[in-house]
Amino acid sequence: MRAVFVDASETLAAVARRLLRPDDPPFAINLQPDIAPEDLPALLAGAEVAVIDHTALPVAVARACPSLRHAVFLGTGARSYMDPEALQAECGVTVHTIKGYGDTAVAECAFALLWAAARGLPEMDRAMRAGRWLRTEAIQLTGKTIGLIGFGGIAAEMARLCRGAGLRVLAWNRTPKTHPGVEFVPLERLLAESDVVSLHLLLTEETRGFLSAARIAALKPGAILINTARGVVIDEAALVEALRAGRIAGAGLDVFTVEPLPADHPLASLPNVVLSAHSAFRTPEASDNLIGAALDHCRRIAGG
Repeated sequence: MRAVFVDASETLAAVARRLLRPDDPPFAINLQPDIAPEDLPALLAGAEVAVIDHTALPVAVARACPSLRHAVFLGTGARSYMDPEALQAECGVTVHTIKGYGDTAVAECAFALLWAAARGLPEMDRAMRAGRWLRTEAIQLTGKTIGLIGFGGIAAEMARLCRGAGLRVLAWNRTPKTHPGVEFVPLERLLAESDVVSLHLLLTEETRGFLSAARIAALKPGAILINTARGVVIDEAALVEALRAGRIAGAGLDVFTVEPLPADHPLASLPNVVLSAHSAFRTPEASDNLIGAALDHCRRIAGG
């Protein structure tokens, strides 16, 4: 069996080289993070496994890779880049995802975005670098309520951090759950009562556009919105309108409908928005977990 890491960055390639074992199946690393999908058939010639970080794998491209039988996606959001059911049904390609590798890293990023938005730190930083002594009115978070929409491993870590900082934690999940120190409530109540709302939803057809214009309008006036899930779970145009109008006090966003975020995007010009470049999961610890799990997938596949 042969595997190819099709779109490795220097950082992830170095992790893979360090974690590879002498008895592992052949594992090629392609240092081309911006590879185009149409270039994959040549790269994957004779390979049974494609390890994919962020490159799209359309069905038409998979059909042109006759030896391909497995796609190991580095993360949980494979649906942003491929259609797992169609790949299985039409090409015989099984898509594997990796869960839990960056729960702490992503939660810490969401937590940092929350505090930066509440304190207005990016706006003050920009002003001071431009020679202006800008002092903004902050939001004190101790005693406030945070609502977590979706409750998996990342949300559980976010709840731990927020409870430690003195916030009351509400949560809503599509299936019933319990968790120490977290009160699970109907979505309508969460939106109405939360001073902060943080999104932790997997992307599915049901969650695409989940935070609609109507649900944004139902947020508590002056709330802060945090998104480290996927950009398309929010109606971005409605979010921009609410931020401009001041109905939402601020937002901390790591993910966007279009990535990279265009320089002329309205979100980039709003002073009450904190932006990060879909990097919540990027820590050395999370990278080790991620690549280690991908290599374990390859080992299991090779072992039948």
